[in-house]
Amino acid sequence: MILQLPQILALLATGIAVGFASGLLGVGGCFIMVPVQFWALTAIGVDPTIAIRIAFGTNLLVVLPTALSGALTHHRRGAVLWRAGVTLGVTGAAGAFAGAFIASRLPGRVLMIAFGAAVLAGALRMLTARPVKGERAPSDSLAAYVLWGFPLGIVSGIIGIGGGVLVVPIMVFFLGFGIHQAVGTSTALMIFTAAGGAVSYIVNGMGVAGLPAGSTGYVNWLQWLLLAGCSIPMAVVGARAAHRLPAKRLRVLFIVVMIYMGLKMVGLFSWLGLPL
Repeated sequence: MILQLPQILALLATGIAVGFASGLLGVGGCFIMVPVQFWALTAIGVDPTIAIRIAFGTNLLVVLPTALSGALTHHRRGAVLWRAGVTLGVTGAAGAFAGAFIASRLPGRVLMIAFGAAVLAGALRMLTARPVKGERAPSDSLAAYVLWGFPLGIVSGIIGIGGGVLVVPIMVFFLGFGIHQAVGTSTALMIFTAAGGAVSYIVNGMGVAGLPAGSTGYVNWLQWLLLAGCSIPMAVVGARAAHRLPAKRLRVLFIVVMIYMGLKMVGLFSWLGLPL
């Protein structure tokens, strides 16, 4: 079970798109990576349940250096609140480790539906929330960061994402962050949640039968190299682009991406027979 040229080319193109999306929107790009990795693995004969777990585990490991690259770029723009990012990240990493342990024992279809439902809920919240009047100072409460960080980390680990797509709406509407601060700080958070989740996917996948060549647990190193090699430099480009967009346009773009991501993962487009 070795990747062929069509799968390799698709993964390289995906890495470019993922890196740009990560820097631009403060998300890990899982909505692109997971479906493409799943297709690439099942195309070479990997069992679908194992394929979705590898897609989640490898996705988290790609998010790690991509988020670091994007966070440094946002930091230079003054858009990363490190106290929030580190606190949310450390508690989120612990939650992500536990979440990945749970995911390693759930059916693949359940994981994909859970992911899509969580993302759609976040998009709905951002779409229907009333605009904040005036300027609010972001919350500086460590207790609030811990209370949000751990459960978000669990969800992140279960559905194989860095957590940015879930935490940005929470930062904006519950913690008082501006959209640029939320996007920037979420990239810092993802460094920690991605690390915790990836380690857990590796540990819980050790010794599993049917893994493709080049895998350590539920992480495939060839896929990681193809994706991360393109996504890391593109995250810098995306982060620079984010600071050229007005906050309102950035928020609308984030909502559109979330809705597409959620509908894709719950299987609506497949059910309707749409090639989206």
